[in-house]
Amino acid sequence: MKRTGWSLGAFVLALGLISCGGGADEAGAAGEGQMLPEGAEAFSLLGEPLFPNPAPAEVAARQGRDVRGAREDYEADPNDADAIIWLGRRGAYMGSYREAIEVFSEGIEKHPDDARMYRHRGHRWISVREFDRAIEDLSYAADLVRGEPDEVEPDGQPNERGIPTSTLQSNIHYHLALALYLSGDFETALDSYADYMAVTTNPDQLVAISHWWYMALRRLGRDAEAAAVLEPVTAHLDVIENTSYHRLLLMYKGELEADDLWDPESEDPSGVAIAYGVATWHLYNGREAQAEEMYRRILQGTGWAGFGYIAAEAEIARLEAAGS
Repeated sequence: MKRTGWSLGAFVLALGLISCGGGADEAGAAGEGQMLPEGAEAFSLLGEPLFPNPAPAEVAARQGRDVRGAREDYEADPNDADAIIWLGRRGAYMGSYREAIEVFSEGIEKHPDDARMYRHRGHRWISVREFDRAIEDLSYAADLVRGEPDEVEPDGQPNERGIPTSTLQSNIHYHLALALYLSGDFETALDSYADYMAVTTNPDQLVAISHWWYMALRRLGRDAEAAAVLEPVTAHLDVIENTSYHRLLLMYKGELEADDLWDPESEDPSGVAIAYGVATWHLYNGREAQAEEMYRRILQGTGWAGFGYIAAEAEIARLEAAGS
């Protein structure tokens, strides 16, 4: 299942002389002490190296321009926190997760009290399947923002209305809950779902957290609490971005049919998110074989950085560990 495609060279060039005091050596180790093959970004949870996927020429050209612009901003002021964050974010959008982790590590050295650095590095630890590191970074970020006013987080890839739908604190709690969920620690994840709900201000945030919260509660057998999570979700919510999660929640409520949502051929991250939600719905409703078949079909795709893909991978890894 080797992934091949776009070269990291453009982003490495964009990084220029950035270094991060040991972060690169740490980031290069994965898979129980194994060194990553050249060009690989991560080991899957099943032990296979994962390589960047090719981007369409037009997308790659735009991303390259974005990275060059971010590099110029960084070079103009290498201590500017915003410039560091955008250089890391732009690189991650190109699939250069390890390089992005190095950039955010530099940002942490320069701005150790800036929660944004830990939030973004934690996100990319999830991308490369290092959940313990993600939990550590995101937990620290949550401590840094506790009791502080929230702030809108600008979108790197704006939605069609140009309206940001997330905030710094909601993203910290979302990714922390996700890392815990992917680790199989559904119980601890519940606290982060509650923290997220406390800063929720729009329908996109509501459906994003409700989807994962509902699944965690169902996995724990807390069905009445899970049903309560669905109560605020209606078909008429004005959801801008997270329409996949919205449709899944309506399916959980019985207002949509699972077969109308499931598209095993979809390579779009939103389609994979739906596929994982449907598969897991089968799992906690006692249809384990059907769920496993769906998880494995998800893993036949190439979008290995998507959260639905990572979650399906985690499910198969747990199943294989239980069967060994």
